[in-house]
Amino acid sequence: MQVVIFTRSTPDTAAKVEVGADGNVTWGDAATVVNPWDEYALEEGILQAKAGGGTAVVAAIGPEMHNEALKHSLAMGLNEAVRVWDAALEGADSLAYAAAAAAVVQKIGDVDLVIFGRESIDVGSDQHNYQTARKLGWPMLSYVSKILEVDFGAKTIKVERQIEEGKQVVTSQLPAVISVLKDINEPRYPSFIGIRKASKAVIPEWSLADLGLEASAPQTRVTQLMNLPAREGEVEMIEGTPEEQAAALVDRLLEEKVL
Repeated sequence: MQVVIFTRSTPDTAAKVEVGADGNVTWGDAATVVNPWDEYALEEGILQAKAGGGTAVVAAIGPEMHNEALKHSLAMGLNEAVRVWDAALEGADSLAYAAAAAAVVQKIGDVDLVIFGRESIDVGSDQHNYQTARKLGWPMLSYVSKILEVDFGAKTIKVERQIEEGKQVVTSQLPAVISVLKDINEPRYPSFIGIRKASKAVIPEWSLADLGLEASAPQTRVTQLMNLPAREGEVEMIEGTPEEQAAALVDRLLEEKVL
């Protein structure tokens, strides 16, 4: 059994992200981190591969900056890592990402389970998860909060999904694609030995040609990025006792026709 987990490096959530003068997104010299949702996917990949007596492979699609997320994954205990990049993928949309992701899974071969984090926080989207499942022709189980059972002999998986109305238990045939929520596990911290070993790892880079793909024109494209308008406002401090402050506040709200 092989499990493939997709990850990426994203700006630290504490970083100030803005659109620079050149129209591109920048976060200055702030560090990048593993996409926070992916940490749970990585941990679950390790657990499921171990339970099935198989291996867990982590993959990223993007330029060299994503090697940091891959090395973090290896330090956690993932068995192998690979990164896909090609000049033709510059500016690619989620559909092109999904085509490359599906090709990675097919190239690795003998994959029973593909795991994504809930979404990528840098783009605020999870549509690539569903599109990858569609490209593979596999079932898609999203918002998985718990894997209840995996029958490696019968090739089935039973999961608990978190939905707006409550919880849903679903059984599916394997292979399948799932996206997981943060409640599914507690991600481990990389060990010191794992970090040292990962720092020396040479991560292979696959091109579109290596995947047997040809570049295709994106179906969607970003035409412009812009910063949010500056928020302006005035603050007036009301003096007096609590009773006087409350009365004054009500008067002002009536004056402004809020009440």
